[in-house]
Amino acid sequence: MLLSSSAALAQTSGVYDYAIVGAGVFGTWIARNLHLAGQRVVLIDQYGPANNRASSGGETRIIRMGYGDREIYTQFSWRALELYKQFYAKLDPTLFQETGFLWLVRPGDTYAASNLPVFDRLKIPYEKLDTTALRKRYPQIELGPITWGLYEPNAGGLLARRGVQTVVRETVRQGLAYRQASIVSRQGTTLKTDAGDSISAGTVIYACGPWLRKLFPDVLGKKINPTRQEVFYFGAPADGSFRAPKMPAWIDAGDTIYGLPDIENRGFKLAPDQHGVTVDPDTQERLVPATSVARVREYVKRRFPKLANAPLTQTEVCQYENTANGDYLIDRHPGEKNVWLVGGGSGHGYKHGPALGEYVAGILLKNKEIDPRFLLAAKPDIAAHGRHSTIPPPEKK
Repeated sequence: MLLSSSAALAQTSGVYDYAIVGAGVFGTWIARNLHLAGQRVVLIDQYGPANNRASSGGETRIIRMGYGDREIYTQFSWRALELYKQFYAKLDPTLFQETGFLWLVRPGDTYAASNLPVFDRLKIPYEKLDTTALRKRYPQIELGPITWGLYEPNAGGLLARRGVQTVVRETVRQGLAYRQASIVSRQGTTLKTDAGDSISAGTVIYACGPWLRKLFPDVLGKKINPTRQEVFYFGAPADGSFRAPKMPAWIDAGDTIYGLPDIENRGFKLAPDQHGVTVDPDTQERLVPATSVARVREYVKRRFPKLANAPLTQTEVCQYENTANGDYLIDRHPGEKNVWLVGGGSGHGYKHGPALGEYVAGILLKNKEIDPRFLLAAKPDIAAHGRHSTIPPPEKK
């Protein structure tokens, strides 16, 4: 149960300093940071925290530090890792699994190599592994064209759905107001819900992932594109060779696919990073077609031959909410100074949740500057610039 009866009593007031619409990883951590700073905060979600339509609703997500020369995201990851571990240590340490993270690198892939000076500058531990070391450490991986590996020992997997729900539950216990309701109309910073309630706030923050474009089509219709993403879990052998520490989380950028080891006996996870078709998060079906399964099986046979005949034990369908350049959106609504838009997770936002919550709270409460890359004016149109991938491809020679 998300709310106890005593916690529900904290919702009786309809006037707040901040109302946050969207109880995914961004909205939840923004709400927590503002609440802990002494603000009166209400968090609202129509389907519930990390529900099965939400981008934060899956079993697991990767947290890694490597972002090439986009150093601000490496800083976010390193800070978020610290905050996740601090928070989960008191409530449920299993919500972070330190599996390590392995970049499988091919010739000409300058993106992986560009992480090294950033890691050195920020004192983030890593190892460079040649093919001899890779084969010795990870014999279950058929390297093929892979020529070296970049290993991040402090990285790992986050239990996504359970993690967000834990943050909401704990912050509600500490006095945060939470309402599960749909917003049926809004006038400035006054919101009407489908339950007939009126919620007034000094500032409203919309952090509702793929629903942002639906709520603000005139502003975000060409700036954010929700795309269908499919995830696959294969039954792992009982010998532990696809569980940590024998198997880390990983990325094979050349094939634009990534995955996690078998965590909590859910299976070996793989997720193609190519963007799917544009979807409506309310109505898209969550079934994976046989053609998608066949494509992933072909990759598994080639890169992880020990799993060639492994059963497909589970699938998930979620969505990315992509900006054209993959940078987050953190800005005021251009026509409403007390309305903020926070989103554009672009397939890599979950890992940064607590750091982004801290960052947004600093902007709102301490007037900290917003990095220009996050502003609405910095967002090129999706239609004009194509789709961003969270795993940049290697340079073609």
